[in-house]
Amino acid sequence: MLSFSTFLQLLKESFRDLLPIILVIMFFQLAIIQSVPENWLGTTIGLAIVGVGLAVFLLGLEVGIFPVGEGLASEFANKGSTFWIMLFAFMIGFGTTVAEPALIVIAQKAASISDGRIDATTLRMVVAFSVGFAIVLGVWRIIKGHPIHYYIISGYILVVAATAFSPAEIVGLAYDLGGVTTSTVTVPLVAALGIGLASNIKGRNPVLDGFGLIAFASLTPMIFVQFYGIVVYQFVDSVTQIPTIAPITDAAATVATQYNFKILDVLKGLIGVMIDVLPILAVILFFQYAILKKPIDNLKEVIIGFGLVIIGLDAFIVGLEMGLFSVGETMALELTRYDNNVIIYSFGALIGFSTTMAEPSLTAIARKAKEISDGKINDYALRVFVAIGVAIGISLGAYRIVVGGEIVYYIMAGYLFVIVLTFLSPKYIIPVAYDSGGVTTSTVTVPLVAALGLGLATNIEGRDPLIDGFGLIAFASLFPMITVMLYGFVTEQMGIRGEREKERIHINELRHALEDANNMGLSTVSIQGTDKRQSYDIPFSAVHVIVPTNKTEQALQAARNAGARGVTIMSAHGMGLEKMENFYNRLHSENTDSNLMFITPTKKVDDIIKSIMEELDLVGSGAGIAFSYPISHMKGISLKQDDL
Repeated sequence: MLSFSTFLQLLKESFRDLLPIILVIMFFQLAIIQSVPENWLGTTIGLAIVGVGLAVFLLGLEVGIFPVGEGLASEFANKGSTFWIMLFAFMIGFGTTVAEPALIVIAQKAASISDGRIDATTLRMVVAFSVGFAIVLGVWRIIKGHPIHYYIISGYILVVAATAFSPAEIVGLAYDLGGVTTSTVTVPLVAALGIGLASNIKGRNPVLDGFGLIAFASLTPMIFVQFYGIVVYQFVDSVTQIPTIAPITDAAATVATQYNFKILDVLKGLIGVMIDVLPILAVILFFQYAILKKPIDNLKEVIIGFGLVIIGLDAFIVGLEMGLFSVGETMALELTRYDNNVIIYSFGALIGFSTTMAEPSLTAIARKAKEISDGKINDYALRVFVAIGVAIGISLGAYRIVVGGEIVYYIMAGYLFVIVLTFLSPKYIIPVAYDSGGVTTSTVTVPLVAALGLGLATNIEGRDPLIDGFGLIAFASLFPMITVMLYGFVTEQMGIRGEREKERIHINELRHALEDANNMGLSTVSIQGTDKRQSYDIPFSAVHVIVPTNKTEQALQAARNAGARGVTIMSAHGMGLEKMENFYNRLHSENTDSNLMFITPTKKVDDIIKSIMEELDLVGSGAGIAFSYPISHMKGISLKQDDL
């Protein structure tokens, strides 16, 4: 819902998420590098813009993209046309990926260091087609209701099989491209499509079936790009080029990290974001009005939502360039010059954790996971576990570059862990875990991680930027799946439940308690003259008769004649109305009464009270009172067989 209070809450959360990045940068800049950034004021302003941009972006998602995506999925599900659902899925996947900025950057970088074998445009088309195919496959799975892990495990087998035949130059690149295909705008829309379909198809669960599309979009590019690499390196001859990657000098680094904050540059960036969002908008409008032939509900809010997404994402990117990339890239280059690998691993881990916590795609998915899991998945805890996975992955990936070694062995070991945890973790967390690998490497993380990997491979002797420089993004995509499954396993062992599940458990407990009470309400009666003891569904009542002591025998006789079978006699001392007016001198009076308590089946109460009332004339001139009340859980009474 579009409201200022919602924006303020999102703004507060955004700055909370940026705090780890600020602390990491300050620590390494001041304690390790021991210098103050030249443009520290611009960095500060940039980080502030990042916080505001992230809040605006998330508000736009809630108002515009999520409702439209889920609405389209609902309409397609009700329409029952599998063909149109599949076509929509493919166009969303292909159209949004081909213009993905991170993909463009990585494709151009790969083309520049591949000796002319890899064509950047062709590579982007291969990746975009693979993502379109992945979304189609994921939608098919939701429609058919197949368990996601069968598809994912089969995909892992294909990735490893393709790796066995792929040239070493393409493997790391292929693994990385699996992590950069899901953009900041694409992820929420694709998630909304999956959740919307699972919510509207009978027999599907939004948590178990709705998630997983992002995982498919991260997996298939690894397979398609490796096959593309096999063809390219088999049939395309290399072309000698001037190397474009070399150790970067301090001066070059300084120039590369400056951001010129000009109105023209800001407008160009805004137009660039609009171009990225345009394919999504075109696909949505085409299917909404041309295929479904229905207007968009709350069109005004949806337009405002898309506008907020564009403005927020542009501000977010501008802020990153001003406040984070300029410092982060310089720090990555500086740290590669230190003769201390632990510092490199620590920087990779901490920068991975902090940037992931600020990743807008992850924030959006985590909030949606909490919503549809009814609070069973805590959004902040989920993000923390994903960030821990990214930290471990980048640190381990940096270790691989420093010491050398083929990436495939690391990835295969990671896949093995994922497969084992798939069968140990609770079912509801598995699709979320698979998707977590695809949302961690987006707007914030990819440029920094790519810069770190290529910087390490360029500056460490014996490393090849094409073979060793790529791969960090793959590590950052793999390990979150492991940590999120561990999160699900731990929370399941702790007995954490969703709100509706807690309510159902509470209702069941009340029902069982009521059943137990009803069972305990059965009266346990001993049968006189035998050793038998039996439970009967007989209501019992207690009859109290308070009379002067000298009337006790008369009252007992009357009760026995009416069917009473036992009595408890207690001493009592009572006062009438006239004595209560001055009771000080009467507290220790020796005049006592008898309190007779008869426990009897309720059906005999009327006869007992009536008999005593008539015998002692209680409603006339006689002295005394009689009353009764129902009792439950009657145990220990004895009755005659005839009474029963």
